[in-house]
Amino acid sequence: MRYFLDPFGCAKNQVDAENMMASLNGAGFISEESAEEADLIIVNSCGFIESAKKESIDAVLAWHKLFPGKKILLAGCLAQRYKEELSVELPEADAIFGIDDLPGIVEAVTALAAGRGRRGPDSGVARSGDRREVRRGERCEAALRGGPDPGAGARPLLSLPGSAYVKISDGCDNNCSYCAIPLIRGRFKSRPIESLVEECKTLLERGIKELCLIGQDLGSYGRDFPGSGKSLPALMQALSGLNGDFWVRLLYIHPDHFPLSILDIMEGDRRFLPYFDIPFQHSSEKILKAMNRSGTAENYLGLIEKIRGRLSDAVIRSTFLTGFPGETEEDFALLLDFQRKASLDWMGCFTYSREEGTPAYDMKGRVTKKTAALRKSLLEEMQIPITEKQIDRLVGRSSEVIVEERFEPAFDSDESALYLGRLPCQAPEVDGTAIILTEKTLTLGAKLPCKVIARRGFDLEVTIV
Repeated sequence: MRYFLDPFGCAKNQVDAENMMASLNGAGFISEESAEEADLIIVNSCGFIESAKKESIDAVLAWHKLFPGKKILLAGCLAQRYKEELSVELPEADAIFGIDDLPGIVEAVTALAAGRGRRGPDSGVARSGDRREVRRGERCEAALRGGPDPGAGARPLLSLPGSAYVKISDGCDNNCSYCAIPLIRGRFKSRPIESLVEECKTLLERGIKELCLIGQDLGSYGRDFPGSGKSLPALMQALSGLNGDFWVRLLYIHPDHFPLSILDIMEGDRRFLPYFDIPFQHSSEKILKAMNRSGTAENYLGLIEKIRGRLSDAVIRSTFLTGFPGETEEDFALLLDFQRKASLDWMGCFTYSREEGTPAYDMKGRVTKKTAALRKSLLEEMQIPITEKQIDRLVGRSSEVIVEERFEPAFDSDESALYLGRLPCQAPEVDGTAIILTEKTLTLGAKLPCKVIARRGFDLEVTIV
């Protein structure tokens, strides 16, 4: 069977998709770059917020309408959270496959290939979790804790050339009142340091130049093994022992769990980028408490000051959430004041999504969608001059750039090819781009010395040194 994978959601979901592809490819299934050439379409869904859920369901409906004769498997977080409901309400999907049993993807697709989907005999064979009396989350223990796994050497990488995501943990114990992640991915689970070092070593041997460590909260790494010596600083020390010229980027550290000792490691090993993705979410103490977060604006500003005091080239990204139940104009004014004082390099903003099963679902004081959207727009507008000022300081400096894409000039143009890439201050997908000016032919995935010569909006122009 030939399959096409349609990916949605976050980087954690992407790694799940890559591991599913590795398992399928190892079993003899063939990955296609076009759904038209495939027998099976796998929609790897996101179930985090309402808009993401709708996007994934719309994808299933669209693929079924476009290719009614092809098999469709709905996988990922949405399939995990609503497998029973979708089994009834989404007949366009031949099978529902959640994330609890990722190593079972070969069995699921084999069943579909044999006609044992919901639109064939032996209905439901390919649905993750059926007839398995195992507590939620235990079915992925083997892969997560270093057991049977297709391996970093086998998994296809869906990232742009030069970088790869390394999932160091799964699940979450923070239980923020608005968040459905614990309902989908279960309790926090750390992977062994030895397994992670081996995976990173293999990726570097494949030519990867940037290792992006991901998890729901990197700062909590190792807390599920108290007394074991496992921690984010310990993992970083182990990765520091790897040879080679590469970057390590840390993505998503909960501000209430930030281990300050990682700054010591970054000072000693410049391969660990001073890039910090710290989702503050809000600054009103009342709203933070309602979110089940223990921080304060004062503490968060103090953390920013400590980071920048130790690492002069530190880059800090954060996310804010508007429209949380009970958020008043006064609360929002506090958030605007925090935004001004924090002077974040990069900022993302989301409106509150009311998710069933979360503590915030039944909270009083609901904010209208229009008000939440207006507050989001205002935050984004206020951030523009802040980000421009922050990245202006990079102009004229020497740096390094990872080459990711090449764009050919127009047919009748005398211009040379244009390359795009990323600098240390730019994380994949979410930040600006490096526009690479050169007349030379560059290798995609290469990491090259460069000089920043100008800012264009949120992008930076660089020349290769």
